[in-house]
Amino acid sequence: MKPGRPKSDIQEPSRSELEILKVLWESGTATVRFVNDRLNEQKAGVQYTSTLKLMQIMLDKGLVTRDNSQMTHVYRAATAEHKTKKALLDRFVDTIYDGSASSLMMHLLGSTRPSKEELEKFKELVKKMES
Repeated sequence: MKPGRPKSDIQEPSRSELEILKVLWESGTATVRFVNDRLNEQKAGVQYTSTLKLMQIMLDKGLVTRDNSQMTHVYRAATAEHKTKKALLDRFVDTIYDGSASSLMMHLLGSTRPSKEELEKFKELVKKMES
C-alpha cells in the first residue's frame, strides 16, 4: 500500500459477484430473477439457483443489501459503482505497480494506441491536476 493512501474498507468482489453488481448498478434495484435474466443475456446457462446463492453470499459479505418488506426480495448494491471501482483499481495499482499510478499510466500508454479523443481527455486531466 502506497504511503498516505487509506486502506479501503470495501469488500473485494469476485468476478461473478462483479457481474451481478454491474446489473445492480445499472438497474438500481432488482430481484434475483431480473439479475439472472440479465446474466443469461450476457452468457447462456446461468442457473437461477446459482445466482440466488451468490447473491445470498454477497449479502453476507456486505456487497449488497436486501429489502425484505415485500414477498419478492429486492437487492441493491451496497456501495456505489465508482467507490468499488476505485477500491479495486487502488488494490491493483498497489499490488502490481507498487502503488505507482504513473507506472500504470506509462505501461498503458506504452502498450496501447489511444485515440485522439482519449489523448485529449488525458491532457485535460493532467491540466486539471496541475492547477
